[in-house]
Amino acid sequence: MLMSSADRPAKLQYGPNGFRVLSGGHFVLCAVSGEKIPLEELRYWSVELQEPYASAEIATRRLLGKA
Repeated sequence: MLMSSADRPAKLQYGPNGFRVLSGGHFVLCAVSGEKIPLEELRYWSVELQEPYASAEIATRRLLGKA
């Protein structure tokens, strides 16, 4: 069975002002919760850790070492 890019997560490179798509997909998985985040809704990530987060609260907890 063929998989479309909608069926698998995208691989991104996270920068301070945005991200670059390295391989196609329409979502990424939150590094903490595992929740699917559509690329058009992705707002929070860590440049240092190169990982995405589903919300500001999750990002803050992760960066403070509480997640």
